[in-house]
Amino acid sequence: MIPFKEITLADKEIIQSYTFISHRRNCDLSFSNLYSWRFLYHTEYAELGGFLLFRFYADGELAYMMPVGNGDLKTVLGMMIEDARNEGQPFRMLGVCTSMKEDIEEVMPGQFEFSADRDYFDYIYLRSDLATLKGKKYQPKRNHINRFKNTYSDYEYKELTSELVPDCLKLEAEWCKTNNCAEDTALQAERRSMTAALAHFEELGLRGGVLYVSGNIVAFTFGMPINHETFDVCVEKANTDIEGAYTMINNEFALHIPEQYIYVNREEDLGLEGLRKAKLSYYPEILLEKCMARLK
Repeated sequence: MIPFKEITLADKEIIQSYTFISHRRNCDLSFSNLYSWRFLYHTEYAELGGFLLFRFYADGELAYMMPVGNGDLKTVLGMMIEDARNEGQPFRMLGVCTSMKEDIEEVMPGQFEFSADRDYFDYIYLRSDLATLKGKKYQPKRNHINRFKNTYSDYEYKELTSELVPDCLKLEAEWCKTNNCAEDTALQAERRSMTAALAHFEELGLRGGVLYVSGNIVAFTFGMPINHETFDVCVEKANTDIEGAYTMINNEFALHIPEQYIYVNREEDLGLEGLRKAKLSYYPEILLEKCMARLK
């Protein structure tokens, strides 16, 4: 029996002792995401045989993540399969990337079927690209920023602190009215996750930025590292009445992310056409394929 338990703030150090030294860049491993979305996915974790394991519920069905760590992968996968059987559920893993598929096939050849879902691919960028916006392909972004600076010359960028969280919640409330959150369960869940993260801003170790125009908040963003070289942007919100606010907060935050983070993961597009177009317009360095691996 695998000793799974609920994720709490006190588990951050244990979980990050595995994820920070891993080469995995998928946003599912951001501790902020693991913690703030646990109300929806009922995520649990366990340590077993040199690996960190996660199990959770997605669309009402039990699922697992690929083990993080080093050890006897075949034995640990066998124990996870048995765990699912004990729960009366078929065994499946979500968020399985290409390199992970190879690892699975090496130890359990031909025993899994893999299916990719484009809606859940991660968009991963070079931090330097987002910060400098150099080159012809980023000319439209530079134009947006120049127009913003010319139009709103009194703008101010501040590092997000717990004292500025109320301003962020104020903008989020206005954003929700504009986007009819009350009628959209996905947006309601996103709001609940965001609020949970901001409520524990310091304990989670989040970094963020806030953009003001004439003393009023017009955009904010925050995130945290996934591993030693990849930073995850969990949330980005802006007042769409302020042209260029999204472009500006994106650029300013990239400029303020420590240079040790080579990559910035801006997460999935969830199949939303406008979001996909926006994320592609920043030319990701990696479009990280994520699959479901289901035991045959």
